[in-house]
Amino acid sequence: MKAVSRLMLFAGLILLGRTASAVDDVPAKAAPAAVKPVYSVETYDPKRDAAADLKLTIEKAKGKRILVQVGGDWCGWCHLMNKYFHENEKVAAALAKDFVIQKVNYSQENQNKEFLSKYPAIKGYPHIFVLESDGTLLHSQNTEELEEGKGYSERAVLEFLAKWAPKR
Repeated sequence: MKAVSRLMLFAGLILLGRTASAVDDVPAKAAPAAVKPVYSVETYDPKRDAAADLKLTIEKAKGKRILVQVGGDWCGWCHLMNKYFHENEKVAAALAKDFVIQKVNYSQENQNKEFLSKYPAIKGYPHIFVLESDGTLLHSQNTEELEEGKGYSERAVLEFLAKWAPKR
């Protein structure tokens, strides 16, 4: 009986050890923000008509400003920005309160030349244009200025959003 009890204890410890190490192998995931940014177009889709999308974004932006986020699925910093906008609770809340985001694809498949020709030249991706709710260009933002290390600066992003939020 003692041998069976020891064997069960030993098996339990092995199982417990496996469970703990399996849990340890799972990378920690940031808690998603309680509030999500508002998008009119949430993906970089080369098949979309950016001008038609802007018309729909203007309709959706009543009382808010528009962030036209230009980039593509090929762009690592674009993916980082998207993740940051969703996972940083303060940034997500500021975006949801004051902005509607429209993603515009820029890739070899579709550079959206006609649409982007109406705006200042872009030096890098992602790039953000701030528009009034009626579509009027207010600002062209190089997002490199919002970076910190291998990510984005909460202070810089929140200052940028506060500066361009609609005046109420």
